[in-house]
Amino acid sequence: MHLAPAIQIASGLLVASAMMAVLWLVQLRTRNAGIVDVGWAAGIGVLGIVFSATSDGDLARRALVGVLIGAWSARLAVYLLVNRVLGQPEEGRYVSLREKWGANADLRLLWFFQIQAMTVVLFALPVLVAAHTDRAGLDAWDWLGAAIWLVAAGNTALADWQLARFKRRPESRGKTCREGWWRYSRHPNYFFEWLHWWAYVPLAVGSAYWPVPVAAPLVMLYFLLFVTGIPPTEAQAVASRGDDYRSYQRTTGAFVPWLPKKEGPTA
Repeated sequence: MHLAPAIQIASGLLVASAMMAVLWLVQLRTRNAGIVDVGWAAGIGVLGIVFSATSDGDLARRALVGVLIGAWSARLAVYLLVNRVLGQPEEGRYVSLREKWGANADLRLLWFFQIQAMTVVLFALPVLVAAHTDRAGLDAWDWLGAAIWLVAAGNTALADWQLARFKRRPESRGKTCREGWWRYSRHPNYFFEWLHWWAYVPLAVGSAYWPVPVAAPLVMLYFLLFVTGIPPTEAQAVASRGDDYRSYQRTTGAFVPWLPKKEGPTA
């Protein structure tokens, strides 16, 4: 069944909004707003697969893009659920929001969850555009997109595994991970997540709406650098690890992996 893009987007927004409303009710009981991140990752995958199935582009490309977004979504959603929600205390950034918002926290979190529903649709749009692209058969552009996805998703999973392995060691408490990718970037997981969004750009080559997949990683970069990514994560890291993390900041770049600097004498 093929649907018009406007109907797909409107339906997607309704589904995402309803899903986030349910998750907001869940956090009322669990007092762990981190469930919103699980919903964000899972929601993009669900919408991406539905968009792929209901679009009118080349069937092989629709299948490829559906598999890519579905695999990315499943891995991230499960990782967040296991490592940030189930049996875990609420992340510091959400604790800080509750303290900041005080008595209005639950109501403001409802709006926060609904804003995340809108971003679910926003970041599913590159999949929608690629799924409507009608280039006949898979070509070099599609394999380029698949290669970018493989590098990005593979290294995101690797960075997450390296960090999880570090955190499991009792001697790591209060210390900063400098192993694997974390030796070259303070946020390699964010970098490779950002790189992942470029995978859908070559997949959508030839579409009149090709600027939409291009805009997605640019918007994601803004979020990561200035809004919900690095700033609150760094603030929480400094609060919990103090001078050890400040030393890490002086030697290691925030985003793009690069060789660390030698730390000079401090005043």
